[in-house]
Amino acid sequence: MSAPMIGELRSRLTLQAPQRAGDDGGGADVTWTDIVSLWGRITPLRGGERAVAGRLAGSVSHEILIRWRTGVEPSMRFNDAGRVLEIHAVMDVGSRRRWLRCLCEERDL
Repeated sequence: MSAPMIGELRSRLTLQAPQRAGDDGGGADVTWTDIVSLWGRITPLRGGERAVAGRLAGSVSHEILIRWRTGVEPSMRFNDAGRVLEIHAVMDVGSRRRWLRCLCEERDL
């Protein structure tokens, strides 16, 4: 993969991490904490439908390219001005610590 032009990183994204707190029922409440705001390139890959709770729901997967940074994990998500993009995989492009390729799925809030 050749390095993208800096102008291609035009989406302002917020990287978020889950914070779990125990509730009175023995489960956990999950809240999302903003970690950092960064620039990235969002490329839609494919879309489709799937059954969720007895109804059809749309599903769109994306590739997000950001500058390499430590600590980005599949348990995290990106927020793009209200769009939630759950991270499913994180790859160091070319194993050179220059770019991270994140495979994500868009979710409804």
